[in-house]
Amino acid sequence: MRLLQMYWRTVCSCKERMIHRAHKHSTAQLSEKKLSRYFVDHRRVKVVAGAGGDGASTFHSEPRKEWGGPDGGNGGSGGDIILKVHPHVKSLASVAAVYHGKNGEAGRSKNRYGRNASPTYILVPMGTIVKEEGKTVADLSRHGQLYTAAYGGAGGKGNHFFLSNENRAPTTATPGDKGQERIFQLELRTMAHAGLIGFPNAGKSSLLRAISNARPAVAAYPFTTLNPHVGIVKYRDHEQVAVADIPGLIPDAHLNRGLGISFLRHVERCRILLYVLDMSSAEPWEQLQQLCFELEQYKTELSHRPNAIVANKMDLPNARKNLEALREHVDQRIIPVSALTGDNIEQLILHLRELYDSYPLDSHK
Repeated sequence: MRLLQMYWRTVCSCKERMIHRAHKHSTAQLSEKKLSRYFVDHRRVKVVAGAGGDGASTFHSEPRKEWGGPDGGNGGSGGDIILKVHPHVKSLASVAAVYHGKNGEAGRSKNRYGRNASPTYILVPMGTIVKEEGKTVADLSRHGQLYTAAYGGAGGKGNHFFLSNENRAPTTATPGDKGQERIFQLELRTMAHAGLIGFPNAGKSSLLRAISNARPAVAAYPFTTLNPHVGIVKYRDHEQVAVADIPGLIPDAHLNRGLGISFLRHVERCRILLYVLDMSSAEPWEQLQQLCFELEQYKTELSHRPNAIVANKMDLPNARKNLEALREHVDQRIIPVSALTGDNIEQLILHLRELYDSYPLDSHK
């Protein structure tokens, strides 16, 4: 009896350990998935439409009708690849690098045609610009809008197609055509309503967590954010403002140093700019000057878009002193906040709404 009890205790304890390990592993995977979710506003895509089905070369034969003649059917058309705007898709993160369309079915005997292949749809968000070799070929700006990125190949002809008075027994059948092959660059016209711009470790990720529902990774070292995250700020009148935590830049970013051109391309797609300054620095106005310089070097008047200066990390020592010095060098409105303690976050959210209401969506293109 004791041996039986010891056996069941051992089995139960083993099961508990296995359940605990499985739970721990699944929790770890879940947290990694959460941290790996990011906003993608640029994607290079190769599309290869489906090939057409081959035509058949067959002859009809049945009792008492030995020479029934050619009856090979045509092949079906290959499947197109179509870009489709979907209202629930907000990012290009789900778009793969390569798409292959479905091939059409081959023709068969008794003059049966092969089935046409169904199209392959690529779901993209509204505002997607499709470029080929640097030229815009489509502007997908309406829900449900379609653009055929690649046409499927035509089906081959069966030998029945070549029947004529001169040739009563053709054996010729043609193969299906290959599908169209193209390479596109997909870009979003507007990445977010507002973008948080600052040097690495300026506290942009913490600030986004404080004002929105986004949960980007936060750590006390530079380049925590390697891909932009987008959070939604919700207001009482049900208006929603998208705010992007854009990867921090370094000096000479316009020369493609660090995240370089990739960073600046994200900024270009934001209609409102929030300059996030680290108030633990002795001369924070130099951060602002450097940020504006990099934006101007990339695109003229980019730094002149509607903007606000956010003086972050006001909970740190000497932050008040540095704030007074910043006000002496800058004439613009400055909003002092602390993403860590939440001080003055409400004022930033209200001012963001003022900028959003003052500058409509089509205020720049």
